[in-house]
Amino acid sequence: MKRITVLAGGVGGARFVRGLLAHLAAVAAESGPGAVDVTVIANTGDDMWLNGLRVCPDLDTIMYTLGGGVDENQGWGRGGETLRASAEISAYGRGWDWFTLGDLDLGTHIVRTDMLREGAKLTQVTEALCRRWRPGVRLLPMSDGQVETHIRLAREIDEHQAGDLIHFEEWWVRYRAGVPVTEFIQVGLDQAAATPEVIEAISSADVIIIPPSNPVVSVGTILAVPGVRNALRSTAAPVVGLSPIIGGAAVRGMAEQCLETVGVDATALGVASLYGARSRGGVLDGWLMDNADAEYLPALEDFGIRGSAAPLWMTDIHTTAAMASEALAIASSVSPHAPL
Repeated sequence: MKRITVLAGGVGGARFVRGLLAHLAAVAAESGPGAVDVTVIANTGDDMWLNGLRVCPDLDTIMYTLGGGVDENQGWGRGGETLRASAEISAYGRGWDWFTLGDLDLGTHIVRTDMLREGAKLTQVTEALCRRWRPGVRLLPMSDGQVETHIRLAREIDEHQAGDLIHFEEWWVRYRAGVPVTEFIQVGLDQAAATPEVIEAISSADVIIIPPSNPVVSVGTILAVPGVRNALRSTAAPVVGLSPIIGGAAVRGMAEQCLETVGVDATALGVASLYGARSRGGVLDGWLMDNADAEYLPALEDFGIRGSAAPLWMTDIHTTAAMASEALAIASSVSPHAPL
């Protein structure tokens, strides 16, 4: 059995994995069934406590997207949602009026919180939730420890003072990443660790893919979990990433602001340099960028990373499947033992 492991954030990661599964299904239909197991290691740095419930945005986005329950227009949350419960919570003066949870989505958070309070680990809870949604992959949180990404404000805004730490989601959703910040801090990271399931998924993989997710607060948070980088550096599998930046702009979201905060150029080459070549202490063996950024290919080779260019706009499932095919082709060129 061939094994593919993906390190993913929310919307972008979910849509890429959906394309990857479509590509694998097409290959199986053409060449005959071949056993390919896909594991997705999801960022949980966006997780939070809200209204007494443990909310895991990226885990849920991946689960809903692959399970056919996502709101396709916004890319997250449940399709056909209503907001009656959130309206009631707001009427009591509680919750965040800029971060509302749909009634159907609340069911997921209630079950998760109930299981966590009964003593189940997040890995076990995620497995139980996925038994309903059948996403077609094994979905793993990056850690069972509670890690939350916070940002430090560079100036005063609303009730917050300069220097205050606020949850990443408040900066991202409430302020649309439009308030300058000085740093990202993963609260709880010092007490967290990669789970045995995560380490096994990396060490036993035939190919590891980093999709076009936010390189700082999604993939970067996964890489910061103790044990993950060492596992990536020691695995025999080729590690291939896809650029989340096309022509100097983020494919989705506001990754440019995140990159600026950590002092990295918002270019396809800049993100590749942030991850670094595995041969030089980083994590990448291969890097796929959009055709618009093909000019960076010679510099990428100088970094020690095998590069290629292809269309990277995830406009539909067919174009995304083609992206996945290109990523697997790079993996095969890096390691002839990893064809899929």
